Amino acid sequence: MAAYTADDVKRLREATAAGMLDCKKALDEAEGNFDKAVEIIRVKGLKGVTKREGRTTSNGLVIAEAEGNLGVMIELNCETDFVAKGDRFQELAADLLAQLKATKIAELPAFLESKLANGKSVQELIDEGNATLGEKIELRRIAVLDGSPVALYLHRTSPDLPPQVGVLVQLASAAAEAGKDIAQHIAAFAPQFVRREDIPADNIENERRIAEETARAEGKPEASISKIVEGRVTGYVKEISLLEQAFAKDAKKTVQQIVDEAKTAVSAFHRFRVGQ
Repeated sequence: MAAYTADDVKRLREATAAGMLDCKKALDEAEGNFDKAVEIIRVKGLKGVTKREGRTTSNGLVIAEAEGNLGVMIELNCETDFVAKGDRFQELAADLLAQLKATKIAELPAFLESKLANGKSVQELIDEGNATLGEKIELRRIAVLDGSPVALYLHRTSPDLPPQVGVLVQLASAAAEAGKDIAQHIAAFAPQFVRREDIPADNIENERRIAEETARAEGKPEASISKIVEGRVTGYVKEISLLEQAFAKDAKKTVQQIVDEAKTAVSAFHRFRVGQ
């Protein structure tokens, strides 16, 4: 029997995120040699990458950085929270974020093809993560905001997990406190657009149609249907438009009022939540 201890199995599991039985088998095959066992797990993992393609990646993390006029953020997914909590997965996420910060490539397909300093592509780095961690790893989305001050907020939904929600907010001029408050508001209330003018006309018309059909189904008087429909459409717009939402920290004010008081403007925002 190969000479290794329970601590060796634990160390190998922490290093690779592989299952306990897989770690024991790898150490047996490597005759107790830790580095060789890591290599065995990696090789076996590479062979299983295609088998993992259809698996669901509903866990993971959001990692972001904002400094001056540049903000970058990624959502990296995995299959289990065990892997999401692991150092190897979080190191992979940090490497990907560093590459995004360096390249400022905002389109995911182009970013996946971009080359790191060692000559490997981002996709190759992720494939290695698939192999080493033994799970399907997927870079779901990325965001880059550049050119004016960017505020950042990251939120942990559980103390033992990495951040699951991330928000970047681009402002027209520096307003650090207001920027953070607005980012926190976006994390909590999940608006879809900055202002009502950004909402596609088709969305508004579809909401108007649904509101009218609902009013008629409820038996509302014909003379009042038009007013009811417009009221519901207005409510819909306020619900998904950031600047028209009631501010999280003071419901008597809208986000627009908070922005105005800070003497700035919101240019854009991105909100990521793992799995959504």
